[in-house]
Amino acid sequence: VQLVESGGGLVQPGGSLRLSCAASGFTFSNYYMSWVRQAPGKELEWVSDINSGGGSTFYADSVKGRFTISRDNAKNTVYLQMNSLKPEDTALYYCAAGTSGLAAGGTGDYWGQGTQVTVSS
Repeated sequence: VQLVESGGGLVQPGGSLRLSCAASGFTFSNYYMSWVRQAPGKELEWVSDINSGGGSTFYADSVKGRFTISRDNAKNTVYLQMNSLKPEDTALYYCAAGTSGLAAGGTGDYWGQGTQVTVSS
């Protein structure tokens, strides 16, 4: 099983990034996918969930209206489009796969290694 995140980097406040998470080794289309982040010195923060079919999405209040989660089950990939980025969005971003979303109490069966997002001028 592998989850490999990509797309992170350094961006100025107000800018955009799109993160990708490529999955392999399990039946991707059967799993909820989640994005979580961890800022330096802080705990893990749930960001967003998407259900297995992609028809339902959920967001933390801190990113609602700025971030969009989506998935392509044909490509075994989940995305996080991040717009209007703020310095407080700086964190290591992880994707996770689970039989339920993290917001619903799931713990994630599989986790990636993370991709760094830094928002700074």
